[in-house]
Amino acid sequence: MPLRSALVTALGAAALLCAAAPAGATPAGTVTDPSETVTVDTVGRLASDGSVTLSGTYRCAGGTGPVFISSSVSQGDSRVRHGIGGGLARCDGAEHRWENSGQVSSEVLNAGAAHVEATLTELRPTGFLLLPAFHAVTGQDVTLVQG
Repeated sequence: MPLRSALVTALGAAALLCAAAPAGATPAGTVTDPSETVTVDTVGRLASDGSVTLSGTYRCAGGTGPVFISSSVSQGDSRVRHGIGGGLARCDGAEHRWENSGQVSSEVLNAGAAHVEATLTELRPTGFLLLPAFHAVTGQDVTLVQG
């Protein structure tokens, strides 16, 4: 299996584990270092084609595996979240900006109030498996604006 396929599979598994956790729950494997943070900007951009762009900041210390910044948005029914992109995080102890974009059907999200969750997740090697370890998780009410 090519590395890209393995990474996509591992990220998908981590995303499912994140989505399965009830809102407000502390995920198993959470790293409790208070210096590790993730924030979400209070405004997200919604394009006419349904693409959404979310952003914020993060800070994390080094890990033993790759660390990713992921985000999801919900509007209306809080049980329905839409994954909005993701990317590799640089965990050097400094604060960094993140920006994730993703395509969602234009009928699903509208300009206005929404809720965003952002997560810093490390895929930590454990034997032959990569298991998720959460460095920071946050939720933020935001306003989606056209543009």
